Amino acid sequence: MSRTDLHRQLDGLWRIESAKVVAKVAHMTRDVGVAEEIAQDALLAALETWPGQGLPDNPGAWLMTTAKHRAIDWLRRQQLHAANETDLSRTLDDQMAAGMPDVEAWMDDAIGDDLLRLVFTACHPVLSPEARVALTLRLLGGLTTDEIARAFLVPEATLAQRIVRAKRTLGEARVPFEAPRADELAERLDAVLEVVYLIFNEGYAATAGDDWMRPALCNEALRLGRMVAELMPAEPEVHGLVALMEIQASRLHARTGPGGEPVLLMDQDRTRWDRLLIRRGLAALARAEGLLAVQDRGHGPYALQAAIAACHARAVTPGATDWSRIVALYDGLLQVMPSPVVALNRAVAVGQARGPAEALALVDGLALEPRFQQYHLLPSVRADLLQRLGRRAEARAAYLVAADLARNRREEALLRERAAACHP
Repeated sequence: MSRTDLHRQLDGLWRIESAKVVAKVAHMTRDVGVAEEIAQDALLAALETWPGQGLPDNPGAWLMTTAKHRAIDWLRRQQLHAANETDLSRTLDDQMAAGMPDVEAWMDDAIGDDLLRLVFTACHPVLSPEARVALTLRLLGGLTTDEIARAFLVPEATLAQRIVRAKRTLGEARVPFEAPRADELAERLDAVLEVVYLIFNEGYAATAGDDWMRPALCNEALRLGRMVAELMPAEPEVHGLVALMEIQASRLHARTGPGGEPVLLMDQDRTRWDRLLIRRGLAALARAEGLLAVQDRGHGPYALQAAIAACHARAVTPGATDWSRIVALYDGLLQVMPSPVVALNRAVAVGQARGPAEALALVDGLALEPRFQQYHLLPSVRADLLQRLGRRAEARAAYLVAADLARNRREEALLRERAAACHP
């Protein structure tokens, strides 16, 4: 195997195994920053060793064992847990002498618990949302600092400092490496799900830059969401979020035209929607709703948004969409997650279910919301409703306002094209 092929294989392996390695080492050291450094040391050791010796029979086990040895050395240097480290070292040495299969069994013990601790640590509310996203992609996604920086269109140095500050904040706040207590779970889980969905949304509709979408971020968010669902199978909102992302991701191929230009929902070729992802999403939604029924709980925001997405997924054509049900679901969403953005989305659904005039009155009622003063989607929605009402000059002006506010160049170009099409 060539060095290039080996590096490519190691890169793919690291994306899969890095979270497990960091989680297990963090469990030993009780320090996420140290754990990541040790995990990176194990990766460098593989890059130095494998080209000469070849790929081990179990590369993941090799990385884990190497990282654990280095963690033991770190503990010795810190002179921590002096009474236990001899036993820990002897256990590992004995397992190594006995052969790799036993080491694998020892390594895999409670790995799910360690991963869950890592998830809640990386997404801790003491960090800013931007820091949580960066740290989660770094620790749980195995992405390099450069990859994360490019995905979010920030300088690599800025992103690196963000990660360094996040680790320092966790240390200074003495955030324990543990899953939250039962009375803290709801708040902390909300933070985890928010981070995963922020990552997905940045991939699904890029905030800025030249690309309409960044599918790699969607895929990473899906991987993280599925992992959390495996770790917390009894939490309905986790499955609700997975359902929402699966169904939205099913449209990725249909959301751009041949030149990369945006294609909006009502104009998409639905034969290009990924039916496997839709089936997976509907299955996850059914699981969430089943858990809600058993636990006698009301729908949370992710399950409700997934139910809205399911209405679109089930419609073979735009005209077959059950817009009245979507309006009702948005009514429920406003109850559990009151927000001007949700109200704007509801107005769009009202425009389809009851006509543009009623929807326009709702949109105009939202125009003074401070959050919408620099938000391009409000004038964009307003322009669409005005155009449907035949008020073309007003629609053109609204599209141009939206284009001026848009930060994504593809979206700006689409809005200017729509403005140009609004001739009286």
